[in-house]
Amino acid sequence: MKRKSKFYPVAAALVLTFFMANKAHSQVGVGVKAPKGSIVLMDGSRKMLDDKWTYWDGPRLAATLPIKWQVVSDPATKGTAVSSNDPSGAGGLYGAADIVTKQKFKDFRLHVEFFISEKGGNSGVYLQNRYEIQVLDGDSTSHGLGAVINESKSPYFAYNGIGKWNSYDIVFRAARFENGKKVENPLVTMYFNGKKAHTNQVITQVWGGPNSGIDGGNDGGKGITDTPGGLKLQAEGHNVLYRNIWIKEMDIKKADTDF
Repeated sequence: MKRKSKFYPVAAALVLTFFMANKAHSQVGVGVKAPKGSIVLMDGSRKMLDDKWTYWDGPRLAATLPIKWQVVSDPATKGTAVSSNDPSGAGGLYGAADIVTKQKFKDFRLHVEFFISEKGGNSGVYLQNRYEIQVLDGDSTSHGLGAVINESKSPYFAYNGIGKWNSYDIVFRAARFENGKKVENPLVTMYFNGKKAHTNQVITQVWGGPNSGIDGGNDGGKGITDTPGGLKLQAEGHNVLYRNIWIKEMDIKKADTDF
């Protein structure tokens, strides 16, 4: 009987490691499908828009139901997408026509695809209706595209550009509280178009003042509470489109979101 090489287990382990690394890498980027156990939030259909979303009832809300975001033909591929260009948000009226999921979340894995149609196109993805991941063509500052707004640099290097689909893949861990006091800040890790953009980025506060986020005027609008929140998409009067949004709820015990 032929004896197995003593190097076989090592080689097998290396192959498995390579396979798993590439498998994980394949699960980020444009076109990634919702995995088992996840919740599809936006598939480009009118039915899902109405079923899963509503207007965020913030202090500057000017829109009324039903949602006026329009289902449009996908300009780059087949199918449909949802345009954030709500008439009530024309001119960039902040908070006038933002939409938020009816379901609220704590820790999660999130996938969002967006398409910026013209120069300066502006929107935003809000985790827990608190923390903005910026969608803004032409801005590579800490307030710019892909930034955890005012907390990190913009990973502008990963941007596919105007007229192309882009994706954010995110693992988010909510703030932790003990006896009503915050003891751990929220954390986020993000891939932008399949490239690692942020790793365990700490979020120190809610930005945007009392008109931003579900915590309202708490601590001048900067404070964080222990309330779960929905995913919010911002209407800024621009032709920014969304599609293929899904989320998977998690319970992240350790303060680590890296994936």
